[in-house]
Amino acid sequence: MDNISKAYSLLRAAFPNYTVGVGCLSEVGKIAAEYGKKALVVSNTTYMKKVADEVVEALTAAGVEVAGGAIAPDAKPNAPREDVYRLTTYVLQHKPDAIIAIGGGSTIDACKAASMLAALGGFVTPEIDGYFGTGKVTEYLEKTGAKMTPVIAVETSASSGAHLTKYSNITDPVKGQKLLIVDPAIVPARPLFDYKVTTSMPLSVTIDGALDAIAHTFEVFCGAKEATFEKCKDLAVTAISLVAEYAKEVIADPTNVKAREAIGLATDLGGYAIMVGGTSGGHLTSFSLVDCVGHGTACGIMNPYYAVFYSKAIQPQLKVVGNVFKSYGYTDKDIDALEGRALAEAVAEAMISFGASINAPTKLTDIPKFVKDVHVTRALTAAKDPALKMKLQNMPVPMTAEDVDSFMAPILEAACTGDLSVIKEM
Repeated sequence: MDNISKAYSLLRAAFPNYTVGVGCLSEVGKIAAEYGKKALVVSNTTYMKKVADEVVEALTAAGVEVAGGAIAPDAKPNAPREDVYRLTTYVLQHKPDAIIAIGGGSTIDACKAASMLAALGGFVTPEIDGYFGTGKVTEYLEKTGAKMTPVIAVETSASSGAHLTKYSNITDPVKGQKLLIVDPAIVPARPLFDYKVTTSMPLSVTIDGALDAIAHTFEVFCGAKEATFEKCKDLAVTAISLVAEYAKEVIADPTNVKAREAIGLATDLGGYAIMVGGTSGGHLTSFSLVDCVGHGTACGIMNPYYAVFYSKAIQPQLKVVGNVFKSYGYTDKDIDALEGRALAEAVAEAMISFGASINAPTKLTDIPKFVKDVHVTRALTAAKDPALKMKLQNMPVPMTAEDVDSFMAPILEAACTGDLSVIKEM
């Protein structure tokens, strides 16, 4: 079975309510009608206007009214909390039967959070800060009996897998820091992804998503336990293979639908992966870089350096991932013959070689807006935040807040200079 067929097989088995594939956008009207006669539509109406118009046309044909008679503006990049509050007012004022979030991770994450806040704000707190962390939404819904408005997530960007996941990343723009709501209650009721629409997305967004697909599947695979090891291996091998094979084709021809489909499938497998296991170091650091680089690119920069730090705990995973990159020509090292730190450094170098091949930055200092004193300090401070403790604990080599300065600081230094030798192992 080729990797595209394998990806569809994995996704359809895991998400039976997922409408996915080239040409499926027209089904959104029928899906919305299952929830009622009125839907709040949230979308960008400039570069996404064609997609938004197709959604509205499908809704009209299915007898579903657009709440308020107009499309609500989408969220800005990284889902600032102000956009969550704004969208919450739309839900409270229009009382739609469903929310249709058209966009990438930022818009979908903001709509997830807005649905949650509209349901719980009057019972618990109207401040988004009260819901950051793991499992709080489910707890409050059970205590209050409140019901969230179903979210129909129409993904348009091969990126975070937000349409499939229990995560909502919300940013405090003043602090330049992302925080997470993690809860199965916020998984969209009905996800839909027509991979053809990604041809309208900027190439930079697609490449950022491709790197995120690697990050999601790699980080989850690195932390996999015995019960989930084979599943996480399948997801990682398939997703990384798709990106390694097709990322250059997308760059060469952004209108190549098959290549766009492949990258979309890879990012969906990334979304699947983070429903099976958790991300760790690369994602944790990326939350502190929101004002200077895209999320997937930040993770793509950081994961080779974290791989060296994790070396002792992830030898089997490194063999698997290293051989995937070798099969696509990103290293000539004999992966099967290497062990220990030498293996980790060879795989890290292969990952860096892949990033360079698609013109992605491979060091933090390659990012024009990166300021070492600002961003490294912010990342180290955030790693000690109790709200992000899960990322430290998800590491294959778990850290505590007390370990951050001794062990995470050298990882960040290596990511600034490209010098793997400065990374200390626990």
